[in-house]
This record gives sequence, C-alpha cells and structure tokens, in this order.
Amino acid sequence: MQRHEQMEKSILGTMLAENYLIVDSGVKLDFFISHIHKNIFHCMQELLSKRRPVDFVTVLTMMEPTALGGANYVSELTNFASPTKFDSYIAIFLDRWKNREKNKILIHAKEGDWEIDRIQKAFEDLEKSGSSGLETSIQMDLVKMGERPYEPAQYIPGVPTGLRDLDDLLDGFQPAELTIIAARPSMGKTDTLNHFALHAGFAGYRPIIFSLEMSRTSMIDRLIAVTGGYNRLRMRNPYKHFTDPQKANWMPTLGRLDEANIHIDDRAALKVFEMRSAARKIINMEPKLKPIIFVDYLQIIHGDQMRLNRTEVVGQISSDLKKMAKEFDCPVVCLSQLNRGVEARDNKRPMMSDLRDSGNIEQDADVIIFLYRDDYYNKQTDTPNTLEMNVAKHRNGPTGTATVGYVKETGILHTIGR
Repeated sequence: MQRHEQMEKSILGTMLAENYLIVDSGVKLDFFISHIHKNIFHCMQELLSKRRPVDFVTVLTMMEPTALGGANYVSELTNFASPTKFDSYIAIFLDRWKNREKNKILIHAKEGDWEIDRIQKAFEDLEKSGSSGLETSIQMDLVKMGERPYEPAQYIPGVPTGLRDLDDLLDGFQPAELTIIAARPSMGKTDTLNHFALHAGFAGYRPIIFSLEMSRTSMIDRLIAVTGGYNRLRMRNPYKHFTDPQKANWMPTLGRLDEANIHIDDRAALKVFEMRSAARKIINMEPKLKPIIFVDYLQIIHGDQMRLNRTEVVGQISSDLKKMAKEFDCPVVCLSQLNRGVEARDNKRPMMSDLRDSGNIEQDADVIIFLYRDDYYNKQTDTPNTLEMNVAKHRNGPTGTATVGYVKETGILHTIGR
C-alpha cells in the first residue's frame, strides 16, 4: 500500500509540473485510493476547467488545507515528480484500479447471484470506462463522409524528405507510421537521419531526435556541417581550417539551422516509454507544430531485461515504437543495424533477412528502407558519390529504389540533377 501511495504522489507531482497531463493521461478520480489524493486531483481538474494555473498555491485555494493533507503535503508533491516514469506508473495505476473494480463486480455477482452474461457485460463496461472515452463506433465517420463523392479531395502530403525521387515513392513520411532505415556501418545512416530532420524542420514540422549513440555536440556539429556545406574535417578546428568566406557564413548558418526547430535528446540507454514521455513534453510546448520523431538507433534502445531472448527484446521495442507513432499520430523514423550476412555475399545490397535481431521489425514497420553505397565496396564503380535508398517494404504504397547524391565529407544528400 505504501508503494501505491508513493506512486500516486509521483503522478500528482508530475501533473503539477506538467499541467497538460491532468487531461492527456486519461486519469479519473476513482483511480486514486487515497481520499486526500482524490481531493487534490479534483482541485486540479476544477482549476484546469476554469483555465487557471495549476500549482500547489492555487490547489490550496480550492479546499480546506486539512482535506488536502496540509499545505506542506501539497507543496512537497513536486518532489515526487518523475516525467520519465509517468507513463509506466499510469499503466500500473490503471491495471490496479481495474483489478479492484473486477473484485467488486465478483462480490456483487456472488451476492446477487448474477448470470454469466451479466458478469461478462460488467467486465466489458469496465474495460470501456477505463479507456479514456475511446470512440469505436464508425457512425460519425460515415456521416462526415456523406459528401465525399461531391467534393474535391483534399490532398495532404506527408512530411517531405527533401529528396524528389524518394518523395515520389513515399509521398513523404506519413502520420502514425513507423519507418525503419537500415544499413551496414559507414553507409550514411546518421547523415540520412540529419537530412530528413533538417528538411522536416524547414517545412514547418518539429523534429525530435533521440540520439542514443552520438553525443548532442557531435550531432549539432553534423547538422551545422550539412546546413553550411562545411567539410567535417575542417569543422574540428574552424579557427584554423576555415577560409574567410566560410567564417563569414558561420552565423548565417547557425541562424538557418535554428529555423529547423530541432530538439535533441542524447541520453544513453533510453527505453521507449522514456522517449514517449520526453516527446510528449516537447510536443506540448508548442502544439501547433506537428512532430516527427527520429531514433538513432533501434538496437541500443533499452529493452525489457526480463526477456532473455534478444530477438524478443528487439521485437518488443519495434512494437513500442509503432505504438508511439500511433499515439502521437506522427511519423517515427528509426535507424537500424544489419547483420554481417551482407558482407559474405557478392551482391552486398541488403535484404529483409539482413535485419539484425529482426524480431517483429518487418511486421511492425510500415516502411523499410535499405541504404547502400556501391563506392564503399567497389572503388571502380560507375556510380561514385551516390546513395541507393531501396524502399523494400511500403505497407500503403509502392516499393522501389531512389538513387540520390551523397557528399560524405559534408553529409549533404541531394536529388541527382539538382
């Protein structure tokens, strides 16, 4: 019981720190066991409905302090705030409430000698009541579609990739879709991610990058290099190696990069629920900007260590990434490694079977893109400085290969012919 009380304090403390969670989390008054916590949550809801700020001072104006545990009790709730654990606590919170309600149903059923059908109906109603008002009927959807044949279709493209041939295949990155970009080392995975993030930002979206391998500083340096067209070797010491025109272009380059509205979280060993929590906070900072989430890379996301099979761990991670895309109704683009089987073949272009620790990756992903540079393996190639993007899976569209220009010294990708 003490652990549950601590969890309730953490949930309330996090809501005091991030007011949007009072509504977004789907928490209801009955979920709380502590009467004091019920009172505090009720006060928070009332304040929010009146469009007033929600903090420990305003909460104390809504009810007698003794009914809220006292002024010190309310003020100390923020010490228990934990945005990174919030989602997992809410899941436990909901499960425990449902278990309590199921026990009540079984007691009432025994006392009232209920029929099986009535018990089943009560359980079904319980599931619905814990679903935050989820609407499942398609009736209103059909009403909205009544005039569809008589009105011109509204074309809504996805998030642009900045590469014409790839956009022709994908029509941009689509909301609620998981895209996996897979390649062997040195193929340009991170440069590809940076290119997509920049162009999404310049198009008016909010790119959120979870860089689990590379530091924030290194990622920013790469973004500066591609934005300003700077050689990355020269970037190691701009004072010594930059020309005067390059130095003169430095501040305009930083200003241009700032326009992309990019966010970078470089914490190592993140779990998907921690990414979800961080992304939700960023998204609610400025809800008008639609997000797109990038992850570098799948195999180093921290998984459920209770699963001993690595394939199961990666499979769960890919499933959680897909759920995150659906929850935020935004594209999630995740980099992935390939296994070494590629190197043993004469034709080193990747295939589905090359996905490392594949698990459910092929099943969960809406789009899978393999990257390949022929000049990495074949110095005499007829296609130097190019990068093949093979769309091997496209759940809602065509597959095919887009070949783009790639300047590895700067990280710039471009449509060939431009």
